[in-house]
Amino acid sequence: MSNEPAVFPFTEVVGQENMKKALLLNVIDPGIGGVLIKGEKGTAKSTTVRSMNKVLPYRTVVKGCPFRCDYGREDRYCPYCKEKVANGIQLETNKVRMRVIDLPLSATEDRVSGTLDLEHVLKTGEKKFEPGVLASANGNILYVDEVNLLDDHLVDLLLDSAAMGANYVEREGVSFSHPAKFVLIGTMNPEEGDLRPQLLDRFGLSLDIKGEKDVKMRAQVVKKRVEYDMDPEAFIAKCQKDLDAMTEKIEAARKLLPQVVAGDEIVDMIVNVTTHFGIDGHRADITLLKSAKANAALSGRINVTKEDICDTAELVLAHRLKRRPFEDAGLDREELEECLQSI
Repeated sequence: MSNEPAVFPFTEVVGQENMKKALLLNVIDPGIGGVLIKGEKGTAKSTTVRSMNKVLPYRTVVKGCPFRCDYGREDRYCPYCKEKVANGIQLETNKVRMRVIDLPLSATEDRVSGTLDLEHVLKTGEKKFEPGVLASANGNILYVDEVNLLDDHLVDLLLDSAAMGANYVEREGVSFSHPAKFVLIGTMNPEEGDLRPQLLDRFGLSLDIKGEKDVKMRAQVVKKRVEYDMDPEAFIAKCQKDLDAMTEKIEAARKLLPQVVAGDEIVDMIVNVTTHFGIDGHRADITLLKSAKANAALSGRINVTKEDICDTAELVLAHRLKRRPFEDAGLDREELEECLQSI
């Protein structure tokens, strides 16, 4: 029996299809840049993110490495693994599942990035690094609930590390770096304040979610949750096949992604869309292309289509649109389709 706490199954989350898609796309291609999920309380934000623990794919890592370096990716090895390779030591492997790592709101910068033991350096001449949350996050999902309440400098640190795929720590002229390649997921309630626009743009995808209004769907949510709360293990066992199938689907999409092709006409469509909606910079264009390719891989295809752009454009562009005060966020679907039809 697993010692891990039971979590509500991802495959049993009712509705919120856009949220689930945004999460899956980032697992398939972490280069998309994470996702920010905004919504009022009780809209299953945290439940859905944590429910991914049972469907995330497996990774082959270096056994015993505190950073769980990806085995075979020497360009991403930590200093310890590089030193072993340089000394001709054979690295052992271990197969582990990706995990959702929670970042507490109360975390300090040292707790997040890790610390250097200067006293040890002075005594022995060797660097001694105490790993932080970013070390645990390497190769995993880093989840920040109420990200809008996190100190701005910590959000900057997380976004910079996610973008670079590495964490750099320097103290009194002594430095240490290690791989920190992770998917950053933030959730927040807009009623409690917003993120600065420049931070908002750094998230690859963003979406606003609302509670389910359909009576039948709401009833389904209640029934499933009550059944789960009565006997979590039995509920999970009942849908284990679906969970395993989802894991296989994600792993297949990750393997297929390098083969996915987006022709010049697809790139032209993307640029036309971002230009039409007045999006500044090139981050949105690149993110939309990556998201469309991941969407194709999730569908088991190697060619990106116009539908892949339609399916992912709102996730990429909605939070980057220029809007007037009090104007609702969101992308006009009809306008998007008209824009694509005109090409």
